[in-house]
Amino acid sequence: MKNCCILNSQRKVITRLLLILLIITPFLFTSAQQNNSSEKDQNFIEYKGIVKDSDSKRLLGFVNINIVGSNIGTITNSEGEFLLKVSSNLENVMLRFSHLGYKDKNVSTSSFDKKNSIKISLIPDITELSTVSIHTFKDARTLVKAMLDGKGKNYSKDKTLMTAFYRETIKKRNKNASLSEAVVEIHKQPYSSSINDRINLIKSRKSVNYSRLDTLAIKLQGGPFSALYNDILKYREFIFTENDLKDYEFHFEESSKVNNQEVLVIRFKQKPEIIDPLYYGKLYINEESIALVSAIYNLNMENTELASELFVRKKPKKVKVIPTNAKYRVDYRIKDGLWYYGYSNTSLTFKINWKNRLFNNIYTLQSEMAVTDWKNNIRSENPRHFIRPTVILSEEASGFSDPKFWGEYNIIEPDKSIDKAIEKISKQLSKN
Repeated sequence: MKNCCILNSQRKVITRLLLILLIITPFLFTSAQQNNSSEKDQNFIEYKGIVKDSDSKRLLGFVNINIVGSNIGTITNSEGEFLLKVSSNLENVMLRFSHLGYKDKNVSTSSFDKKNSIKISLIPDITELSTVSIHTFKDARTLVKAMLDGKGKNYSKDKTLMTAFYRETIKKRNKNASLSEAVVEIHKQPYSSSINDRINLIKSRKSVNYSRLDTLAIKLQGGPFSALYNDILKYREFIFTENDLKDYEFHFEESSKVNNQEVLVIRFKQKPEIIDPLYYGKLYINEESIALVSAIYNLNMENTELASELFVRKKPKKVKVIPTNAKYRVDYRIKDGLWYYGYSNTSLTFKINWKNRLFNNIYTLQSEMAVTDWKNNIRSENPRHFIRPTVILSEEASGFSDPKFWGEYNIIEPDKSIDKAIEKISKQLSKN
């Protein structure tokens, strides 16, 4: 681990350090603190649908859906599906659908069929590269620097209490081996503050199929924090530190639109002479405010040995862990002229080689978190209620047998593979 120590002393960058925990003992559990708050009993109405591209009919993932005039909302899953729970006290509200590169669309809940899913089509809205911004900023690097320096004025200035849904999965090849879900409260600190955000666990459930993990137990250390750290405006130490900016190349690409406003697109990658694994991807920056709207990026995996040292905390001596892919995404939402953390996801793929074994195994770890509501100017809770950033969600599968487990809380609709996994877990629990 000598190289790892040298690397980390040079950079406080990369990969939300120590995300992955590999342990040979399949019965070692770390329990999360849990707030057993009473279930909300207010009635609600469910609005369900699917979102597509109006031209190609392609299903659109990561579409933001929110109630106009409120902070309540959700996001479509990877297959374009959504389900939004709205209080029965709110009738005929307007839902806004917004997605990068598409025109916003407002749909009244009165047009929904409560028994069937509604189909929403979004119209592409692509624009040419803004010549105004090219003249305003001498190059793409200057624009990125202005975006990073402007976080204090463009993003939430107050403490914010966010309700969010978190999901993490571990797959061995294409089969689910572990599924965790949780509703959390995020105590989001102002972006101008150096104080880290805190998380309070409200409800959670988890199930692990160790028969699919062989003798190797894989756990995602960090839980909801692993998704929250994708907020690169708040946690700049993981990417684009003052020292790291010089190691990247930045270039303008064709502009886009979101929220009916022009978005500048910046492509970035590390310079060829830089050996340490850095990132490459795209930044989507609001032209008017120079605020980051979205970031989609990957870790450079060309040096697999150094990349492996960044992820693996513990592993058996006979195991070689080779990371093959690391993808990240973060999206922000605007309200009253300020931007807020809205959604993030991480996807990590590893090849596991056992010494003296003929075949290797491929594991994919995914985590995502979507903010479903928030309130400003909230006082912090008692620190004893907060979970640790190193938490591993406790293994409680009982909630999978209850179709109403989440109650009124909004969640990200499970895609088909996760839906099947939940169905299998429920059947197994019913037999016990």
